[in-house]
Amino acid sequence: MNFYQQPPEDVLSSLNTTDKGLTSEEVKKKQEEHGYNELEQKDRQSLFSLFIDSFKDPMVIVLLIVAIIQIVLGETIESIIILTVLIINSILSVVQTRKAEDSLASLRDMAAPSATVVRNNSTQSVPSKEIVAGDIVILEAGNNVPADGRLLEAESLQVEEGALTGESIPSDKEAIMISEETALADRKNMVYSGTLVTYGRARYVVTGIGKETEMGKVAELIQNVSAKQTPLQRKLESFSKKLGFVILGLSVLIFAIQAFRIFTGEGPEDLQIELLNAFMFAIAVAVAAIPEALQSIVTIVLSVGTNKMAKKHAIIRKLPAVETLGSTGVICTDKTGTLTQNKMTVVQAYLPEHEQELYSSEPTDWSFGENRLNQIAVLANDSSLNEEGEASGEASGDPTEVALINYSNKIGLPFSDLRNKFPRIEELPFDSSRKLMSTLHEIDGEKLLLTKGGPDVLFKRCSKILINGEVVEMTEEYSKTLYEKNEEYSNQAYRVLAFAYKPLSKEELDLEDENDLIFVGLLAMIDPPREEVSQAIKEAAEAGIRTVMITGDHKTTARAIALDLNLFKEDDIALTGQELDALSEEELMEKLEHISVYARVTPENKIRIVQAWQNKDQITAMTGDGVNDAPALKQADIGIAMGSGTDVSKDASAMILTDDNFVSIVSAVAVGRNVYSNIKKAIAYLFSGNLGAVVAIIAALLMNWINPFTALQLLFINLVNDSIPAIALGMEKEEPHIMKQNPRDPNEGIFTGQTLQSVILRGFTIGIAVIISQALGIYYFGSPEISVAMAFTTLILSRTLQVFPARSNTQTSFQAGFFSNKYVVGAFAVCMTLYGITMLPVVRPIFNIPNAFGLTEWSIAAGLALATTIILELKKLVFPSKLAD
Repeated sequence: MNFYQQPPEDVLSSLNTTDKGLTSEEVKKKQEEHGYNELEQKDRQSLFSLFIDSFKDPMVIVLLIVAIIQIVLGETIESIIILTVLIINSILSVVQTRKAEDSLASLRDMAAPSATVVRNNSTQSVPSKEIVAGDIVILEAGNNVPADGRLLEAESLQVEEGALTGESIPSDKEAIMISEETALADRKNMVYSGTLVTYGRARYVVTGIGKETEMGKVAELIQNVSAKQTPLQRKLESFSKKLGFVILGLSVLIFAIQAFRIFTGEGPEDLQIELLNAFMFAIAVAVAAIPEALQSIVTIVLSVGTNKMAKKHAIIRKLPAVETLGSTGVICTDKTGTLTQNKMTVVQAYLPEHEQELYSSEPTDWSFGENRLNQIAVLANDSSLNEEGEASGEASGDPTEVALINYSNKIGLPFSDLRNKFPRIEELPFDSSRKLMSTLHEIDGEKLLLTKGGPDVLFKRCSKILINGEVVEMTEEYSKTLYEKNEEYSNQAYRVLAFAYKPLSKEELDLEDENDLIFVGLLAMIDPPREEVSQAIKEAAEAGIRTVMITGDHKTTARAIALDLNLFKEDDIALTGQELDALSEEELMEKLEHISVYARVTPENKIRIVQAWQNKDQITAMTGDGVNDAPALKQADIGIAMGSGTDVSKDASAMILTDDNFVSIVSAVAVGRNVYSNIKKAIAYLFSGNLGAVVAIIAALLMNWINPFTALQLLFINLVNDSIPAIALGMEKEEPHIMKQNPRDPNEGIFTGQTLQSVILRGFTIGIAVIISQALGIYYFGSPEISVAMAFTTLILSRTLQVFPARSNTQTSFQAGFFSNKYVVGAFAVCMTLYGITMLPVVRPIFNIPNAFGLTEWSIAAGLALATTIILELKKLVFPSKLAD
């Protein structure tokens, strides 16, 4: 049986303690057996180990082999360039991995530094880490709870448990018996480590320390949830493996063909030189096919996306999250503050003679009852606002009391004016056991006791009722109407307070004065939905994204908000955490797509929900702000923390919303989709150019021509000339209809559909142009050296010009707006300048460009390159595509 279901004496007995506390010897023995009250942290992978892991990619291995061979052959410049690029990519990978390991450290920081305990029959302060199960702890307002425990005594105790339970308001706590199994948020006789006492005082016996606490369980969940690769990372890793093996095989095959020709020919003059040339030919294929700067370019494009998202209130902590968000199919969102305003607001006022949604804006139109109701709401109230009032949002006090004074301000009666006019003479403070608060004031020359509290309690204290300004006896019929109205409001998820008063001549109050009251009315409050969220949920649905509410609030409240936002449809289901626990995995998977609301959930429930959607191959986003959300934030494909949330939730997340608004998630999804689209454009740009080079090299091999490129020429194109346009493509604006399409299939490869078609078309178009250029150099100009220079020029200009058709699979550069992406135009200008440097007399020898290569040869090569761009753009006009890939 759980501790919260046991009587206090049984709890004390099972923990081998008494209500007088433990002795120092007993504490020491327990510490030796069970350790200290602190969270353990698993050893992290070393930086060196992470660095070595980053070199396990097949494409990286191929490049390492090439670099080593280049060193052996004395080609030091090429090898240094390759190794430098690989080291930079590795450092970027290690930094990103290490930044993701901070959530447990923040959880440890939440522990209280010290606590007041009863030991050796005396009260003393001890470090919280030295607390053991069985200790008797004393709590007062402002204390952090140092460990989990069962209440022995509680006086008006309220505890802020939002970080653990998701509750938006402090929880009332009582030293009562609870027989049935209840959710964590409803265990009123328990307090939990890491929560904050906001009101009252208590004594409790510690039932769990360290990893045995609810916070400890959360920490264990965080540690056990493994970091997942994003869809893009998985696809790039899979593609890298395949490409690495293909390139290695192709290089070996080319060398074998060349060697066979050498040994079966008429006999080479110098076998060693011929074999070395054949070997360099094979290496050129590897260098040509591998986009050395791919990882760096993807990282830079993702970084560009983070800047765009920051402008939409979304701060990205982990770069790959930019792309992941764009592929999201399900958003599991918290309710409070994300879908709602996180500000209790009065929405209904009920007086026995009538009901209205809002008071009249004209004070002179108010009835006596309406004035009296507002007076009680403001005067029997301990909350306050700063001088600037509601607009600043700076308030102190219970959220429901703040809602009452906000409402008074809103209807034209500043709460401060009422309090100055009718000062408080005496009070009976709120007590969670009696659920009432009363204050004494002199109003219009008469002393009045003003009382507010829970409807069920206050109804029983009222013997009279105010109707149309007259006080009449409370009849059974009136009483029945009040109970029915309170139930109606409760079913609509409203938080309801009742208000009453009575004349009182004395100035010293006692609890007996809170009887024989005159009932005035009810005020119903709710944390209302954000006005813009309903449209955002609709936009998400149009983009094929399912929105699911997961909250620690009550099911009735959650369902009512979901209905209001059109998140809850006719055939949908709302479940509590306990109802979810009762479902088998098969039952959950069967019902999953119909469950729109989960209420009163635990951290384990949240992980299970996220995993269920992931098992359906849905990229799942999860929002949260509390410690209880951290494990699910880490489990989700993209965890989204609130800017106002705990450090633990932020550290476990990939993205932080600075405005806590669901609308910002949908806006960020659009940016994420565009970023992924731009990454595919950049990758397609790189690989189509590389394919063109490989096609030209294979053609030269088959025709028994000289190798059309040197390794340095290919490195220059891949690392310098291609990188700048690829980054510029990352700045491209959104394609039409990007938020009208369903999320892409997470199992879909990078090169599919139009992307694959465009890579093949562009690659072979460039390759054919280079082949023609080299053939002209050999047969028309009669010079192998000129043919290499012409091939190099045609390739570099074709790949540079290709940035324009690469901007879109559906639109030409002019249809998309030639100057709408100024970075592409700038990249083209920079690349042409860099190419111009290779033509300088002092630089030509480095790039194997003979002085005989002049304007005629250059014009032919440039004309062929320009023809490739015209062909690719005309294809879009002749064979248009409807939507982007």
